[in-house]
Amino acid sequence: MENVEMIDIKIEGKIYSVPKNLTVLEAARLCGYNIPTLCYWNHGKNSLASCRVCLVEIATARGGRLFASCVYPVADCPADKGFEIKISSPMAVKARRASVELLLSNHSKDCQTCVKNGHCELLHVASVTGARDNVFEGERTATTYDECAPGIIRDTSKCILCGRCIERCKEAQGIGILGFEKRGFNTIVGPAQNASFAKVPCLQCGQCINVCPTGALAEHREIDLVDKAMAEGKYVVVQTAPAVRAAIAEEFGHKIGEQNGTGRMVAALHRLGFYRVYDTNFGADLTIMEEATELLHRIKGEGVLPQITSCSPGWINYMEFFYSDLIPNVSTCKSPHEMEGAIIKSYMAKAHGLKPEDIFVVSIMPCTAKKYEADRKQNAAVNGLPDVDAVLTTRELAVMIKRAGILWDALPEEEFDQDLLGQYTGAGAIFGVTGGVMEAALRTAYHALTGEEYGPIEFHEVRGLEAVKEASFNIAGKEIKVAVTSGMKNAKALLDDIRAGKSEYAFIEIMCCPGGCINGGGQPFVKPSIQTNEDPDILDTYRQKRAKVLYDIDKGLPVRQSHNNPDIIKLYKDFLGEPCSELAEELLHTTYVKDRPCYIKDED
Repeated sequence: MENVEMIDIKIEGKIYSVPKNLTVLEAARLCGYNIPTLCYWNHGKNSLASCRVCLVEIATARGGRLFASCVYPVADCPADKGFEIKISSPMAVKARRASVELLLSNHSKDCQTCVKNGHCELLHVASVTGARDNVFEGERTATTYDECAPGIIRDTSKCILCGRCIERCKEAQGIGILGFEKRGFNTIVGPAQNASFAKVPCLQCGQCINVCPTGALAEHREIDLVDKAMAEGKYVVVQTAPAVRAAIAEEFGHKIGEQNGTGRMVAALHRLGFYRVYDTNFGADLTIMEEATELLHRIKGEGVLPQITSCSPGWINYMEFFYSDLIPNVSTCKSPHEMEGAIIKSYMAKAHGLKPEDIFVVSIMPCTAKKYEADRKQNAAVNGLPDVDAVLTTRELAVMIKRAGILWDALPEEEFDQDLLGQYTGAGAIFGVTGGVMEAALRTAYHALTGEEYGPIEFHEVRGLEAVKEASFNIAGKEIKVAVTSGMKNAKALLDDIRAGKSEYAFIEIMCCPGGCINGGGQPFVKPSIQTNEDPDILDTYRQKRAKVLYDIDKGLPVRQSHNNPDIIKLYKDFLGEPCSELAEELLHTTYVKDRPCYIKDED
């Protein structure tokens, strides 16, 4: 490796050359050894050395001692001084097994019904270490079961105190909702004073769920609501977000980014008995028409700048909790699936001769925060009915497909239903990745300001996974500065500048989950690479791989700008009139709550 200082270390009697300052765990993995672990996550940045599952023996002339390999640096054990890392010594093997057995002794054992069944890292390391159940028996820590919040359930009986969720909340969102509560045997993980998620400013983003090694954190599942609606004879209409197709195949054994799951996903949904199967990309195109028009109005002086996107419900939660003074800056556009739900219960209902109350709209989303978004009273445009009646995550859709006995790889490639809301553009497809909303909006804003299409179509300046991306475009003689960010920890600086009156941007895209919806809290679990050893860089590249699926869809579509979607054009001509018309405002726009205290029903 260039410009990296290398040292020699000894593992199991063999000499290896590795970069200096790696941990023993990282060095061992680099050399082809798989040391089990539970608290280690994201290349050690979030390791608290709390689980003790990665213990190894460091042998010296004075004898062997046990160390947590996830934090112990190889620089302290060079081979030329007689140090040797022993992974499979009797002392190390016994210690790791005992650590796992102690965890099992205080752990709920309802594995058959656990949401992490098939993905549980505790069971994985129990198998690897040969841990036995019931070796240690006695009193268990008192359990807290919290299902009050709209998106997330917490069950401390399954928590192993690894601390990964604590670190993830701080790293991704910068708010630190979770922490260690109480002391000693009574220690649990939860919000301050063990409060419910419903009573604290949790974003419901689900990033904590994604890193939880067990089922201690899980999404609120709504499959039973869908089953009930079908049993009652409702016209159950389903729509799927762009990011879902980029990841759904992972639930059926495919590698990350290996398959665009659109066609098989649609085929599965048809077989599950939905009345209509639509693509939320249509709603994304509709969002761009409204949001780009709103931006143009603001640029002309009809509102404050910068305008901030509104399609990420986790970001909206964050804004209402911490930055509600910036409500005037936030676009009033509903998110794409809410817009599409309103159109289904109005435009589509009329075309099909259906009553809105007989229609049940299901959104398949990569997001847990959208479960709360669907319950907001501001998102009930037609006869006071919710625009969306149930939100299922990508993982929940996989459960339904498997429950029905549908074989994913045996499914044909089918298309979304093409009546009324069937067509979508490449602009809608890229909504699922950070920068996608900005790029889609710029494509349409450019056309609105110049009357022409932007030359290469792509705005590459706003693509990528950097914490904050900035760009400036000269459109029709106007200098338009934009910024894109994801993860609230990254967004804070941009928001503070707006609050201080120092922001120079006209338009800012904010997504709650780092990387955008492709990395949403409801997406398939990504196994830590240290556990699988399949892809050394998986925690750095899985977002890029999922993003590539969406960019490839965009690139392969004949229509790539929202304003050129034939069904969108027809919708405005036959029903809405024009973007931001009175009817469009009624159906497609929303309001926000100032200084919202928690997840109670909105009063404003």
